[in-house]
Amino acid sequence: MSATHLTHSSLFLTNLRPTLLPLSRVKPRPIMATPLDTPTPTTTVQQFKDYHPSLEVIGGASDLLCPVIKKHLEREYSHYPVFGSNCHVETIFAAFFREIPDVKLKRECLRTKDDGTVTLDWVSGDAKRLPEETPVLLLLPGLSGGSDDSYVRHMLVRARNSGWRVVVFNSRGCADSPVTTPQMYSASFLGDLDEVVEHVGGRYPKANLYGVGWSMGANILVQYLGKEARASRFSGAVSMCNPFDLVKSDDFISQGFNKIYNRSLGKALSGILKKHLLLFEDLGGDYNIELAANAQTIRDYDEGLTRVSFGFKSVDEYLQKSCSANYIKHVRTPLLCIQAKNDPIAPDNAIPREDIKANPNCLLIVTPKGGHLGWVAGENAPVGCPWTDPMVMDFLKHLENEKSSTRQGSNSELQSLEV
Repeated sequence: MSATHLTHSSLFLTNLRPTLLPLSRVKPRPIMATPLDTPTPTTTVQQFKDYHPSLEVIGGASDLLCPVIKKHLEREYSHYPVFGSNCHVETIFAAFFREIPDVKLKRECLRTKDDGTVTLDWVSGDAKRLPEETPVLLLLPGLSGGSDDSYVRHMLVRARNSGWRVVVFNSRGCADSPVTTPQMYSASFLGDLDEVVEHVGGRYPKANLYGVGWSMGANILVQYLGKEARASRFSGAVSMCNPFDLVKSDDFISQGFNKIYNRSLGKALSGILKKHLLLFEDLGGDYNIELAANAQTIRDYDEGLTRVSFGFKSVDEYLQKSCSANYIKHVRTPLLCIQAKNDPIAPDNAIPREDIKANPNCLLIVTPKGGHLGWVAGENAPVGCPWTDPMVMDFLKHLENEKSSTRQGSNSELQSLEV
């Protein structure tokens, strides 16, 4: 889900006015990239069981990866008063009031093999400023989201300040990416990500590649890691607010107050489509462009456009075959999954806990609160970066340090042989 595309409806303002309006006076302050951080030292693997009881921590890689983020796991997850106490208040508050870091980005349009177009947003100037072997972090925003979203910008700035090269993958039509074919966004289509991985890897062959995905972007990333041959190009990855099982998520988002997110995302998708209606006006067959262009829910949009474009007989078939829960057992890359137990979009019962426990490469952390893309907690709350970001960066830096140590060791051995 994209935080910036939650609809500014009167329902939001009516229901939340007493709580949120005072903070509407808080003006976002620019966050600029700062000098590079000193790399964190590698952590010795040890048996780790002392995580705080407010957190759920499981996974086949827990003994290996928990020590890496020990300082984060030992602390109680303590939400920010009021704004972090209710999943809906937290989700909406983070969407509208979290500050957006000011970063200059350079856009690259990538034409895909089927004549589609995706865009890559790089930090301006880094192509010349950073060495070729600098680790690359690929960011995958949520459904209809892109490089303008606050949660994406915060992660981008934190990684850049740690000396990493960062690139945001904007899906077709998202973040004002051009649309050149009737194939738009799909939770089942991994071809665009595969081409992006090939492109980035070709540009920086000496660099290790890492990925961070949120919501539907996380679902696509985890599918890719467990399914595609080029997944071995990733040296590590993080999944956050992943719906995992789209059938359960579709049912969950259609209940109670959660319907507001369903409508918001449906309208965000239809809004992207409306910008490019001329491209779709002559489509025949099973397409229902009118339904998709006036979608009241995500399912409306998928029924009118997505499932037809990608060859599915029904929306249910499309959802069933787009679940990253089906592939997490096959992930061979170190993977950190972070979920909020009260997420109103990615339900707790959709998390494939048993497969995560059985996979020696996976670690799952579930916080008691956090909403969807919220996590209004930690030292940067309420309007700063999500609680997750410092832990995510420590995790990724550890993996990179381990990779660098291995590479340096191999180089030393080669030098000895040459002598």
